[in-house]
Amino acid sequence: MKKKGEKITMLTAYDYAFARLVDKAGIDVILVGDSASMVMMGYKDTRFITLSEMITFSKSVSRAVERAMVVGDMPFMSYQISKEEAVRSAGLLVKKGMVDAVKLEGGVEVAETVRAIVNAGIPVMGHIGLTPQSAAMTRGFRLTAKSAEEGLRLVRDAEALEEAGAFAVVLEYVTAETAEQITKRLSVPTIGIGSGPACDGQVLVLHDLLGLYDNSPPFSKRYLSLTPQVLEAVKTYKREVVEGVFPGEEHARHMEEEEHREFLSRLGRKDE
Repeated sequence: MKKKGEKITMLTAYDYAFARLVDKAGIDVILVGDSASMVMMGYKDTRFITLSEMITFSKSVSRAVERAMVVGDMPFMSYQISKEEAVRSAGLLVKKGMVDAVKLEGGVEVAETVRAIVNAGIPVMGHIGLTPQSAAMTRGFRLTAKSAEEGLRLVRDAEALEEAGAFAVVLEYVTAETAEQITKRLSVPTIGIGSGPACDGQVLVLHDLLGLYDNSPPFSKRYLSLTPQVLEAVKTYKREVVEGVFPGEEHARHMEEEEHREFLSRLGRKDE
């Protein structure tokens, strides 16, 4: 698709129901993101989700998908300890989570880890720029590559990931100028999020797109505001139950008349 100049579409999904819809809509890549830590589990950032939990979310998504590539995020501390541990974690995401590929954060510093996972036969997607797993403890959630020095460092990171065997690189919250240059220099696709239009593809968190999450980042776009619609539907349901409107006769199923008479007759004898 990169060679043909065709844009690549990627969205997150974390469960069977939404994954089916995203797949049916024709999205190319579904990312089971560690953003599930926030949007599905209520944690303040991505550091707290475990590999076991990521496997559960990944299985739910993978079973729903018929055509899209499924990429599973490697959670915090599942690949930082050693290359051997990283390969093991990636293998579990593939074997138990049924994903087609894994994604991990970092540039030059994780290149050898990427190489080890790829050498084990598992495709790896890289992720540089704003890296949420480390951002909370270091420089915060800010735009990256605002300076020439930082831009050059990101170029080196991207090239190191490609050289290590990554099949694509996510660029998160990177200045558009830097993202454009990285996209031109790499032969593998770049997937942007908050990094301008020059990337080979784009990714968003599904809950941000649907307006289901209150704390969406400034670079996201809301295509639908489902929260008020869901609230109104649930409130209407509650009111109808309290008022006796739901369930109505159309929602009830009955015994055949003869069976009903027999039921009441036998019930009466039992009570005696």
